[in-house]
Amino acid sequence: MLDIRLIRSDPELVRQSIKKRGGDDAPLDALLNADERRRSLLQEVESLRAERNRVSEEIAKVKREGGDAADTIAEMRKVGDRIKALEEELREVEAEQEGLALELPNLISQDTPEGTTEDENVIVREWGEPRHFDFEPKPHWELAVALDIVDFERAARIAGANFEVFKGAGARLRRALINFMLDLHAKEHGYTEVAPPVIARRDSLIASGHLPKFEGEQFHLRESDMFLIPTAEAALVNIHRDEILDGDTLPRRYVAYTPCFRYEKFGAGKESRGLIRQYQFDKVEMFKFVPPEASADELESLVRNAETVYQRLGIPYKLALLCAGEMSVAATKAYDPMAWFPGTGSWMELSSCSNCLDWQARRANVRLRREPRAKPEFVHTLNGSGLAVGRTLAAILESYQQEDGSVKVPDALVGHMDGLTAIRAV
Repeated sequence: MLDIRLIRSDPELVRQSIKKRGGDDAPLDALLNADERRRSLLQEVESLRAERNRVSEEIAKVKREGGDAADTIAEMRKVGDRIKALEEELREVEAEQEGLALELPNLISQDTPEGTTEDENVIVREWGEPRHFDFEPKPHWELAVALDIVDFERAARIAGANFEVFKGAGARLRRALINFMLDLHAKEHGYTEVAPPVIARRDSLIASGHLPKFEGEQFHLRESDMFLIPTAEAALVNIHRDEILDGDTLPRRYVAYTPCFRYEKFGAGKESRGLIRQYQFDKVEMFKFVPPEASADELESLVRNAETVYQRLGIPYKLALLCAGEMSVAATKAYDPMAWFPGTGSWMELSSCSNCLDWQARRANVRLRREPRAKPEFVHTLNGSGLAVGRTLAAILESYQQEDGSVKVPDALVGHMDGLTAIRAV
């Protein structure tokens, strides 16, 4: 959520930021109108309250002196009724204003490239060389089925399309990736591991920015009005909700593994095949609460933490700085490290790392206090996948496949696989 004072003082800045994202700025004008009505109503209510207080003192004085204040009392009843009507109107306008404010995306940073399509992202660096094959590499879904480590058909019997069952070495590889990523971020990168709920309240997803705009993509538990989380970010942003944090304890860095649930409409292309886009998927998520002046540097370190996973696993990647139209509504600046998939001949992100400034913190009311008597201020929040497990597993299958159909296990995972160095068909 943006600061209403910023919106009021520089609406053109907000308007241009929305347009650069390729969005509709109509809610901005409606919000400004609602804000103007709210302030006008509030001024009238406060003026009438002051008048009522003043006249109440006069009535009390008249009564003390034995006079008749019946007419004045009758007039004040009318004033009281007017105040009640205005207060009800004020509540309605405030609710309208809050709803409109929730629709506005974050401001984009000055160094975010302009553009609205993937082709307008900027590659800022690359790591590793895509492997040269002496044979035609297969896509990961063919390898997974041939090795009998992922079963899409039996998953469909259980839950329908866009799910999978990991089996045998596939289940072990999935678990190895999760443990490897958690250990790396907790032991080497200084994150505190947490295991949050995977069901969250509506207001928690509003705080993260997944509601109200993306309600159609959420798995909703209607009886309780709760949701299966689309990412651990939705839970972690609320871990300090309505708290004032001691400035000396920041930054606070958390890492969590969770299953994630997202109801998306998928196309039929290779970008949607196999493990790439599923209704349920696993992710290790990094999340930070930081002082405002530190968030730019903390974004760069967050990206380096994600890149370390690629490097340890030996997966070549390109780091893309996302253009305005490719970022999430919560982000002011974002990077996507994109892995090479030789079986499909494409680059796909396994992670997205974003700086959200105080946009989420305002929605979740997370603040910091630098000194004992200092005024609280909103923290900045950052999030990044560290990494998406299913996609990473798919990248490993395609990158480490052998001509005989087996798949080598990356050296970094062998210890997490009880010494298994290759996955072969049984």
